[in-house]
Amino acid sequence: MALISSCFSKLNPSSLNSSTPYFTMSFKRLVYHEIFGYRLVSRAKSSLISIVLFSLLLFFMFTYTMVSNVPLQSAAFTEKEDSDLMQTRKMNPGVLPISLTISTQRNMIVEVDSDDRFHGRIRRKLPESDIFRTDELTEKFHGRVLEFFNNKCELQFFMTWISTAESFGRREILAVDSVFKAHPNGCLMILSRTMDSPQGYTVLKPLIDLGFKVQAVTPDFQFLLENTPAETWFDNIRSGKKDPGVIPLAQNLSNLMRLAVLYKYGGIYLDTDFIVVNSFKGLKNTIGAQSVDSTTKNWTRLNNAVLVFDIEHPLLFKFIEEFALTFDGNKWGHNGPYMVSRVVHRVEGRPGYNFTILPPMAFYPVDWIKIVKLFKMPKNQAESKSDEAKLHQLNGKSYGVHLWNKQSSKLMVEEGSVMERIISEHCVLCEQVYDS
Repeated sequence: MALISSCFSKLNPSSLNSSTPYFTMSFKRLVYHEIFGYRLVSRAKSSLISIVLFSLLLFFMFTYTMVSNVPLQSAAFTEKEDSDLMQTRKMNPGVLPISLTISTQRNMIVEVDSDDRFHGRIRRKLPESDIFRTDELTEKFHGRVLEFFNNKCELQFFMTWISTAESFGRREILAVDSVFKAHPNGCLMILSRTMDSPQGYTVLKPLIDLGFKVQAVTPDFQFLLENTPAETWFDNIRSGKKDPGVIPLAQNLSNLMRLAVLYKYGGIYLDTDFIVVNSFKGLKNTIGAQSVDSTTKNWTRLNNAVLVFDIEHPLLFKFIEEFALTFDGNKWGHNGPYMVSRVVHRVEGRPGYNFTILPPMAFYPVDWIKIVKLFKMPKNQAESKSDEAKLHQLNGKSYGVHLWNKQSSKLMVEEGSVMERIISEHCVLCEQVYDS
């Protein structure tokens, strides 16, 4: 302000008379001065009001500049936070981010887990799901199980199905079908809310009408996991405190549910892509090897697609404990086949853990890489002879064939293939040849 006043004080307003020639000279004699990089032009005949207005203009310009910088600073700070978050994830390669669609709105509120293991990570709260719902069906679960297996069952089998009833197709029906071909007096319970419905009953009705004991029952997860090491894990998953990971939660819940139901009731668990070819009668506390070392013949990996255990067996308890303590929803198989392999490796040979590990021929006679061959018709006499030998081996040494659904679900059963022979020899509902 002092500088502006100084500029105007050097002018003589009385000499700026428009009626005299001096006006033209005075008009051209303008006073220039630069303030903050802007050139100010002062006219000789400026009044005090002009000075005040000009000062206000400068004030507003300065204020606007300061205010407009705030969002930029805020955006830069947010960008730095995002960068720091990404850096945190890079420093922890073993922890993958939750699959989310991140909103670009600045006012979006996200929930951050306070657990140190998930510090700095966005937490997804699971939506309400039928899997977690408690209702009249779940409350009746235990009573229905006891009533069903009190029905003179030679053996009690379990399967799980956490998908739609519509997706329970021919492949799954074949697995159920084969159970009763080998165990006509056995009982099979399918733990599934979707199959415990009129539509699910329609799917199973052809077998029920033949007098076979098969029933779908809505499971009560809370009851199954009560007083087990996974009880707290389930509560944290359900409330959103535990990261479910990117692997479908249904897959991991199936891994856990098979352990829990055998621990509570005992029996035989089978995947819905396992075709039974021989009776399980006589098997006790058994798990199967998926692969063995070619030299030592020691198992290298176990699998949980088939489990045979007594009620409250200590190995099942250890499986459930390992599941809860080391759960990782971002690694396929970590909470399933790899989990049972880890536990058995630690406890094998220790007193109190009495169980049998069967060789791959028992439950996994065909490796997942070679499963395609079972669906193909032989192209020549050599292949036909090889297929005949394989079928003889399966019928004589295997309890069943795991079809590795992920690899074979879209394959058609070709005429004359090993699969067609297995189906025709081990089916109850044989009106049609099963395909995918």
